[in-house]
Amino acid sequence: MTNIDLKSLSISLGILGVSVVVSRWVVPYFFRFLIRSFRDSKTSMLSDVGEAFEKPVRALIMIIGLYFSIKTAHSETASYGWVNSAFRSSYVFLLAWGLMRLTSISSHWIEGIGKKLNFEVDRILLPFLSKILRAVILCLCFTVIVQEWGYEVTGFIAGLGLGGLAFALAAKDAISNIFGGIVIITEKPFTLDDWIETPSVEGTVESITFRSTRIRTFAQALVTMPNSTLANEPITNWSRMGKRRITFHLGLTYSTSTEKITACLDAIRGMLVNREDIDQETIFVHLDRFGPSSQDIFLYFFTKTTQWSEWLQTKESCMIGILEILEREGVSIAKPSTSVYFETASSDQVKNRSSLEATQAD
Repeated sequence: MTNIDLKSLSISLGILGVSVVVSRWVVPYFFRFLIRSFRDSKTSMLSDVGEAFEKPVRALIMIIGLYFSIKTAHSETASYGWVNSAFRSSYVFLLAWGLMRLTSISSHWIEGIGKKLNFEVDRILLPFLSKILRAVILCLCFTVIVQEWGYEVTGFIAGLGLGGLAFALAAKDAISNIFGGIVIITEKPFTLDDWIETPSVEGTVESITFRSTRIRTFAQALVTMPNSTLANEPITNWSRMGKRRITFHLGLTYSTSTEKITACLDAIRGMLVNREDIDQETIFVHLDRFGPSSQDIFLYFFTKTTQWSEWLQTKESCMIGILEILEREGVSIAKPSTSVYFETASSDQVKNRSSLEATQAD
């Protein structure tokens, strides 16, 4: 072993101390200045790069300081191959760490590039692209580090080829979910924040991954649907409605005259035609049927808004307007009712029934 003199030890500790100071105080201050300077400018990409690589750079400063500190204190350490391999592997790992952090905050870059090139990037693609980039970075990082330590990657890849059949059989469901996710992305039956309905679930899409899609129901429960199941079910996307339907029957009493029914029909049509929040393409207001206890008017029209709360407000306003028309015309809404008729027997029928009962008693 090589003796470590006091001078080398002092220099080694000094190098280590400087690296700690730079890593803990100088680098964070520099990156905070970089992020503040470029966050609101056209070169906001530099701000994202700084935010992603701040922690890896701090770790890199510490590793460099540790390397030179060890090398100064023990000069023969630099000749050890495993030491150099360990430090080179750490550099590769830190670079991969920074790139993976960058992919998680770079979604708006892709959106910005899409706007400049005049094509729309579906929001549902962004999580997939981010995960694919992370997988590629991890594979490259693993390959470089393994080769750095002298292992042959080609043999490992050949082994994967031989075990591919067994892997495919074991991961059949996972592979079907991945292909289901690809089908959802390519056909785009929905995107993030869409309100969808399937035979299995109804709610708002929160996220989609390689394996599953997460849907938040209106009861605030979170449902995780396998992509293979979701891709094979009929999907109704209510968020893509151009307009939203209102339809119901309005029952009037049978005592209502024909003139009053006609007046009510004309007034309700006029009220709907003059409303700006009602789509004017389809408005049906007609006497439709004679029910058991009412004469039923059929109403069928659409609101321009598809947002649920606004739709409810419009529907409420229309129904109040209809009630005002009925009150003005003196027309009552029919209530479900049943008429029961009692037949009064004559005296002869009573005598005959009494004689019949006496005969049966004998």
